[in-house]
Amino acid sequence: MCVVGAGAAGITLARKLLESGIDVVLLESGGIDFDPEIAALNEGEITGLDYYDLENARLRFFGGSTAIWGGRCAELDPIDFAKRSWVEHSGWPVSWAQMQPYYRQAREILGLRPRHPVASDLIAAGIAMPDFNPDRIRSLLWTFDEIHGRFSFDNCRDLRDHPRCRIVTQATVQEVVAAPSARTIDHLDVRSLSGNRITVRARHYVLATGGIENARLLLASRSIMPMGLGNGHDWVGRCFMEHPHARGGRVISGKTWLLLNAFAKRHRVEGQPVAALLAPGIELQKEQGLLNTSLTIAGRQPPHGRESYAMRTYGRLKHEMAPDRRGRRLWMTVKKNAHRILRYSEPARPWVLNKMRLLDVALLVRAEQAPNRESRVMLSNLRDPMGVPISRLHWRTSAIDTHSVAGLVHALDAELRRLNLGTVEAAPWLEGEDWQFDPLVSAHPIGGYHHMGTTRMSDSPHEGVTDSYGRVHGIENLSIAGSSLFLTSGWANPTLTIIALACRTAAAIVEGLKAGEKTRSGMVIEAERTR
Repeated sequence: MCVVGAGAAGITLARKLLESGIDVVLLESGGIDFDPEIAALNEGEITGLDYYDLENARLRFFGGSTAIWGGRCAELDPIDFAKRSWVEHSGWPVSWAQMQPYYRQAREILGLRPRHPVASDLIAAGIAMPDFNPDRIRSLLWTFDEIHGRFSFDNCRDLRDHPRCRIVTQATVQEVVAAPSARTIDHLDVRSLSGNRITVRARHYVLATGGIENARLLLASRSIMPMGLGNGHDWVGRCFMEHPHARGGRVISGKTWLLLNAFAKRHRVEGQPVAALLAPGIELQKEQGLLNTSLTIAGRQPPHGRESYAMRTYGRLKHEMAPDRRGRRLWMTVKKNAHRILRYSEPARPWVLNKMRLLDVALLVRAEQAPNRESRVMLSNLRDPMGVPISRLHWRTSAIDTHSVAGLVHALDAELRRLNLGTVEAAPWLEGEDWQFDPLVSAHPIGGYHHMGTTRMSDSPHEGVTDSYGRVHGIENLSIAGSSLFLTSGWANPTLTIIALACRTAAAIVEGLKAGEKTRSGMVIEAERTR
């Protein structure tokens, strides 16, 4: 077995396959830590909505973007997997119930409790929560993985020391080369920046390089298939999704202390950190044709105010400092200290500043984005130092994305009025269809760095790129892992689902071996050094 990419998905796959007695070679384009020359391979073009520079929007070294991950964990909701008549291209080929065994494995991998906490657990812990009608507004929770660098090279000694695992760093795949029949993959062409080349042959290959890079690799592998691998029906790269951020409005009167205390800070429930958010009720989604979008409530500078010192400092640490060991350590130290301060200063600080009219009680939107074929990853005419075409991201939102936030904001206003907790002033942009970012609403004002949907799963090759286990349609020995498989994005951060899907893909490969499938058996790796 050859796994390409040593992030959360690739490392999880490697471990599961090794546990089942399968030999694994794990290829990582980067080294064991950040290298700016290798990071430059992430460069790309932006032609759609404004987005972060692609060079900085993901990390290319062992452990991947989990090196600076905030640790937020949540499962997708059952409705996220369902076919929704009002959401084009929705309906996963796997159900929420079928995912539960793999979510349990993912929770164990991330050190989380077996059961995801719910809002009633906060109430039981003594935290006052608004008594919203759950058909209109749901109070939901994130949990957090508190182990920084869980997937770092230092924390993967089990892989490093395993006699049947070969880790190759600074090994960038230039092309996934198909056999002449295009029914199987023959080998991988791999190169380092220093010019070393190897050819990797395996019985089965898994691409786990992220939501942008998975699509780029398939599109760039054109020596046999001119449109790229798995792209016979023009789905590779399409339906790129993020969790776009925005300011949904503000609470302008009422019991803002209760709201800030419930939603603007982290709490601890049975020893685990949690944070609350709001999403539209399922009945409201069906009634108004809304996405499963979300928002939180927190103190923020007004729309025409100035960026706070704290947000400016955090942004510089996160975006301007090199994410090497030293930079990550400093960033995490600042982040942990900030959480400690906020734990004791919230909600008093924003409440007082709001009373002084220096701070808004703002609605921070972390939205679901609907699948949109015109939102896509393509290939540029430019090439990186390895000779591979760089990515071109054409990110587009849809009218339903804005409509869904507006529906949630108006429902929240109605519920706050009903409970005598306050009123909401909706952001003016929600009256239109176009998305509007706000640099003062978050240190990550555009989105969550969540790259989803570009190699979507489907039962038919006419509707996507892979089957429900991540195997590329029409290619017997090529699979995909990661958030590029997602059909829809929900409100939940993707890492927990990424790991759960990787567990599911690994189980399918192992089951195929047991069944004697020749395309998945005898995963012997052969590496040939060439000049």
